[in-house]
Order: sequence, then structure tokens, then C-alpha cells
Amino acid sequence: MALPLASVQLYTLAAEFSADMSGSLDKLAAIGLKNVEAFDFVRRPKEIRAALDASGLASPTGHAPLLSDELWTPDGSIPTPAPEVVFEAAAEIGMKTVIDPMVPTERWLTEDGVKDVAERLNAASEKAKEFGLAVGYHNHAQEFLANFDGQTAYQRFLSLIDPSVEIELDLFWALVGGQDVVGLVQEIGDRLVAIHVKDGVAPASNPFAPDAPKFDSSDLDQRHAGEGEVPTDAALKAATGIKYAVIEYDNAPGDVFEDIKDSYTFLVDGGYVA
Repeated sequence: MALPLASVQLYTLAAEFSADMSGSLDKLAAIGLKNVEAFDFVRRPKEIRAALDASGLASPTGHAPLLSDELWTPDGSIPTPAPEVVFEAAAEIGMKTVIDPMVPTERWLTEDGVKDVAERLNAASEKAKEFGLAVGYHNHAQEFLANFDGQTAYQRFLSLIDPSVEIELDLFWALVGGQDVVGLVQEIGDRLVAIHVKDGVAPASNPFAPDAPKFDSSDLDQRHAGEGEVPTDAALKAATGIKYAVIEYDNAPGDVFEDIKDSYTFLVDGGYVA
């Protein structure tokens, strides 16, 4: 298996990127990164493409909502554009895969809800092909709350999506969801195209549960890759066909660029990325 490419989800440095797009990308390039995963790119594809080109970076994957009328994040909601608008922007930036980053808890609690998510993603996959793109899904922890006949909602979702749909597994959130992370990597198999390399200490309970207290990213205890509870080493070794190892912090523990550099060094020194 060819080693995956190292990348970083730009949500990690959302404040820095918004304040100084070109300067932020130049800092990532200086660390040694050649790829990023864009976030909030649909409203400014020309600007992002120009900044990426100037820094010598590419964004083969990107996050954009495809399955919801509004994208909820721990730090606020973002209105969603039509899929065609998303795909036009992604193609302009030069992406290969557009990944939906978040579907709210309530839609994962019933079988009908899970079926609806899968059907929407299958439809988005067909539309994306018209633009030369693929689509994917990125988990948090709410996908593991409900069980149907011995399957988690996430497993049911995997059984319903078309083989053309790609999977990006967030290791930290899978752990928070009570999953055997390495076993889940093995279960997804070759459908797993990207891994979010994210480490930390899992909260005592799933913060996405319907009765959980309100939380935001600042409540999370996240660490550099290899320094928390996530079995990052074993998970990366268990993956059979990933193309991208994407560094992400929801709550960077220190200077965000130093934190990214630390996780990048972990990936390079461990021989996990090309």
C-alpha cells in the first residue's frame, strides 16, 4: 500500500486563516505540508485557490455540508448552499473529494433518520460525478449513540451508502463514541479514504447525547498525535487504503502552528505518510 499524504484540516486554524489566509498557508508549507483540507471554501473559491497556488499547496479534500439545510458545529451554525454550488467551488479549487463534516444527533437516533442521511449522500455522490468529484462523510460521536438490531447507527449508515461514497474517520470522535477505533478501521476496510489524526482525552460521556450538557470546542482536552488516549499508531497501521492522513485539532493545546508541526513530525518520523 502506498503511504497516505499528510494534510491538515483548516478548521484547526480557523481564526488564523481568517485573519491572514496567505500567511497561514505559508506557515503550513514551511512546516513541510503540501496538502490541506479546506473548510468554509464555498463562498471564496477563487481567493482560496490563488492563496493555495501561491503557497505551493493543494486541497485534494474539503469539508462542506451536503446533507443538511444548516451545518451545526460546536461553535455556531453555518447556512448551507446547494450541492451544485458546493461542487462548482470544489472543482475550481482542484479538489477530488467533498466531505460532509457533520449531521446532527437527532438524525442518527432513528432508522428512518439514518436511511435519509444515506439516501441524501448517495444522491449527492451521483451529482458530484458530473463535476468529476467524489463525496464522503466525516464522523463525530453522535453516530454511535443508537443501535438497531445489533448495529450502531454508523454501521447501518455504512451498509446503506453506495460504494462510490468515501469515508473519513475521525479517530478521536470515534473513541469518544465508545468505539474500538482499530476494529472500526478494519471494519471499514478499503472504503476508508482518509483519517483525521486527532488525539486527546475522551470526555467522561458522549457530549453529543441528547441529554448531555452544552459544550463547545474549548471544553475538549486534545493532545498532540500519539500523546492521548487514541490508538493512533495501531489505527494507521490497520488502515489498508487511506490516501490522506489529516491532522486536526478542535481545540489546539498551544500555539496552533507548533501543535500542527508536532503532529506532522509524529506522522513523518513514524513512517506513516509519504
